[in-house]
Amino acid sequence: MIIGRITEYGSVALKPAEIESAIENILLKVQKPGRYIGGEFNAIYKQLPVKTRVALAFPDIYDLGVPNLGLSVFYDQLNRDPEIWAERVFLPWVDMEALMRERQIPLYTLESKTSLADMDILAITIPYESLYTNVLNLLDLAGLPVLTQDRSETFPLVIAGGHSTFNPEPMSAFIDAFVIGEGEEVFQEIITLHQEWKSSGDPKHVLLEKLTKIDGVYVPQFFEPKYHPDGTLIGTFPIKEDMQARVKKRILPVLPQPPEHFIVPTIDVIQNRIAIEIMRGCSRGCRFCQAGYVTRPVRERSVDVVLNAIEISLESTGYEEIALLSLSSSDYTQIQPLVDRLHERYSQRNLNISLPSLRIDTVSVEILEKLRGSRFSGFTLAPEAGSEKIKQTINKPISEEQLLETAEMIYSHGWQTIKLYYMIGLPGETLEDVQAICDVCIKVIKIGRKHLNKRSQLNIGIATLVPKPHTAFQWCSVDDPEKITEKQILIKKALSTPGIKLSWSDAETTMFEAWSSRGDRRQSAVIHRAWQLGAKFDAWQDHFRHDIWLQAFAENDLDPAFYMNRVRQPDEVFPWDHIDIGVSKKTLRNEYENSLNGILREDCRDGCYGCGINRTFSLIQPRTNGEKWFCPILNFEAAQEGAE
Repeated sequence: MIIGRITEYGSVALKPAEIESAIENILLKVQKPGRYIGGEFNAIYKQLPVKTRVALAFPDIYDLGVPNLGLSVFYDQLNRDPEIWAERVFLPWVDMEALMRERQIPLYTLESKTSLADMDILAITIPYESLYTNVLNLLDLAGLPVLTQDRSETFPLVIAGGHSTFNPEPMSAFIDAFVIGEGEEVFQEIITLHQEWKSSGDPKHVLLEKLTKIDGVYVPQFFEPKYHPDGTLIGTFPIKEDMQARVKKRILPVLPQPPEHFIVPTIDVIQNRIAIEIMRGCSRGCRFCQAGYVTRPVRERSVDVVLNAIEISLESTGYEEIALLSLSSSDYTQIQPLVDRLHERYSQRNLNISLPSLRIDTVSVEILEKLRGSRFSGFTLAPEAGSEKIKQTINKPISEEQLLETAEMIYSHGWQTIKLYYMIGLPGETLEDVQAICDVCIKVIKIGRKHLNKRSQLNIGIATLVPKPHTAFQWCSVDDPEKITEKQILIKKALSTPGIKLSWSDAETTMFEAWSSRGDRRQSAVIHRAWQLGAKFDAWQDHFRHDIWLQAFAENDLDPAFYMNRVRQPDEVFPWDHIDIGVSKKTLRNEYENSLNGILREDCRDGCYGCGINRTFSLIQPRTNGEKWFCPILNFEAAQEGAE
């Protein structure tokens, strides 16, 4: 249950010195006091006053939030402006929360210990749906009304972004404005507009209405959903005639300078490393992958930009791990030159170089050889399917021979660990298709044993398909819980062998993710009620309460099966259809029908099939800074020379 409100809405919050004194008195009573004190190396402090104070919030604990790349990007970017001070805030763990509520200590920024109620803008990143109730808990701990309708101009502007907000409707009751797409440019535009509004003395609705004029900003209160009698959606419509009916995602023509001064925490967190995004977007067209669709088109950073960011970050942090991030690292066209130069420059430093999300068909001996000089911890590969039928369904035609050849390369070069990601619950899947996953995994571990005996390790992650918004599978239903459990039991029995470690999500967690990601605006009431009943930290298995969520649905006369277990009609209107990701709904429907017929679609680098992204970017021209675009219809494939 919610323990008690921090302050009465509108009351005077504690001053920073009072907050600092109050938390000093309770730190020795909680786990990991270092989560709550700030003062880390590379944290940024500024002299007040500044024009705009921004709280960058990650609605989970410090340990998970500090390594978040999006948070690092905005912290670095915004603080380059002397008139903006961006500070960080994370959700306290349950022990600290109880003490804060008991002693009425409001949630505060780590840098200045300022109550969030005294900030100008509260910007929340929501990368996944299991953080929804945490967002409400964060607002309440800050002493802010959780419903946007109850927050006047005396409260901070609450904005949110992240992949889960490509369907913003379930959280529409709590967020003033959503940033749809990439926020590096739009964030600055929001701040500029906020500064003008703040000096004007206008009421809040004037600010919100002006925000709708910024490309990539969605303000829910100016849109209204309408429903058929059966509960399906007629559409979500703007309430003013001069407003665009659809909100286009914001896309950067050129990726910005990567952050160079990462926070070095004073306690251990899940990832202590330098994270550099080498490429954004994916051209492969895997039909289940929301990230692959919503981040189009593909844009690459140049090798020089990546190396320069790594060099500065190593010197400014002392980290010994570099993560080269993208949806498919080995699709980065300059991956071999990048690895060559990393080897040349850093082979004597014994750095840990991480290349997550490698494509099985693009791993090369040359890359393996150059990584030999690093403390490379292991390889992560995502075959996703075992049978040829399901590979064609999901548009991921990686042959078993390619996977086994790659495993041979990795184990024979001395690396002990391979991690494979697979997915069950896919359209048309049978138990025979699931057995095919087990068969190939046994072949992989046998290759490891051949080269390394018992030192070989195969870690297998088994996900269950959640048909996400803006994907080819958004028309699908979620697999039945009984079938999910049956398939998981099959896998556990077949892969119960030394050297193999399995991880999976239970069926209840899959159902939760499905109704959360596929919900409409009516689900705001469900989220609100679940939080009131005590739901929070839903991503943590020992905190997730399935019964609470079912009660919240029942109290709001909604059925979770409506969102999970229906095959959608071809012409059904989705709650997210007014959000334009650039890829047309017609393209997604064609891909869904191709999946049902086992028809493969080639990588769009090899031939454009007109997904619609050109409509969004027809007016964007690339700048000349050595970066690459890959959208054939835009003719930007050639690398641009020079620098801005």
